[in-house]
Amino acid sequence: MAETGSQALAALEERLAEVEGYLHIEERRNEVAELESKSSEPGFWDDAERARSLMERLAAARDDVSGIEAARSKLEDARAALELGQETGDPDLLSEVDSLAASLSHDLSELELSSWFTDELDHGDAIVTVTPGQGGLEAQDWCEMLFRMYQRYCDRRGWKVTVNDAVPGEAIGLDRATFTVSGHNAYGMLRAEQGVHRLVRISPTDAKKRRQTTFAGVEVLPVLPDDVEVEIDPNDLRVDVYHASGHGGQGVNTTDSAVRITHLPTGIVVTCQNERSQLQNKAFAMSVLRSRLYEMELARRAEELDELRGPKHDIGFGNQIRSYVLYPYQLVKDLRTGVETGNVDAVLSDGDLDPFVVGYHRWAVGGGREQ
Repeated sequence: MAETGSQALAALEERLAEVEGYLHIEERRNEVAELESKSSEPGFWDDAERARSLMERLAAARDDVSGIEAARSKLEDARAALELGQETGDPDLLSEVDSLAASLSHDLSELELSSWFTDELDHGDAIVTVTPGQGGLEAQDWCEMLFRMYQRYCDRRGWKVTVNDAVPGEAIGLDRATFTVSGHNAYGMLRAEQGVHRLVRISPTDAKKRRQTTFAGVEVLPVLPDDVEVEIDPNDLRVDVYHASGHGGQGVNTTDSAVRITHLPTGIVVTCQNERSQLQNKAFAMSVLRSRLYEMELARRAEELDELRGPKHDIGFGNQIRSYVLYPYQLVKDLRTGVETGNVDAVLSDGDLDPFVVGYHRWAVGGGREQ
């Protein structure tokens, strides 16, 4: 047991050294010192926008440094427990080594994830929209199931969820759900979920109990910082207001406060109904529109580069990324990475998505696709 413990800790130390290299930890320590010095200068808060940006950079650098230091401390504790356990033969100490090693492995996975997120937007908040696809009413039910799954996942991660738009289906489920997720690395993590999700099960609405396949699409956008410029001509917008209904809107909005914004040149339509005023709904709808236009511009530039590079293989955008099979067997499988589990309830009911999200980013960093 002791030999296995030594090997496990040696492997964890190697992973920790790799993560320190990924994060350029000595440079991060120097960055913390430099930013702390700047933040204490007279007149620092005279330029509020610049000060806010600097403090965000400082917080991120501190998180990386403190994360590495905590991991180092946990590794030393595990080594001390292992050494003492070997000397005394105390099974409780050896059990503590296993516990510390498991905890350290989880911490390193989180630090590895953070090191993979190279875009500044990855560390910020996300706007997630779930919409039903093929499958009729069943697809609307599937849309709501995914919506609940993501709420539970965000709860597990300690992220805040603000429901911005949730439209009831014709008879069951949801016809659309849009929500903002606020938390560290929310966009970076959740962009692993962008794509089409497929459900196979016995239809709960079919008297003959036949198997049915349904689809739902998940869109993940970054919440753009104020300093990211996206030009929108007011003359290109059509703004409609209407009466909100259901899932937060019902009983909250008693006037025509729901807002629908149509961007005429692109045909993009954005709605919001769950805020308490028309102004708040419009402000959120505009933030979603900015994010979608930003993503559209990035895609356009990528296409131009692809033309210069030559033909590119289809990376499956818009195709199903994951299957959730409830019948005739139980299996959730990511079709990009091969990560799978037979514990469907843990995924759909408890939001246990980390194996799939982490698996996606590890696969992407390894060359599965460009991030």
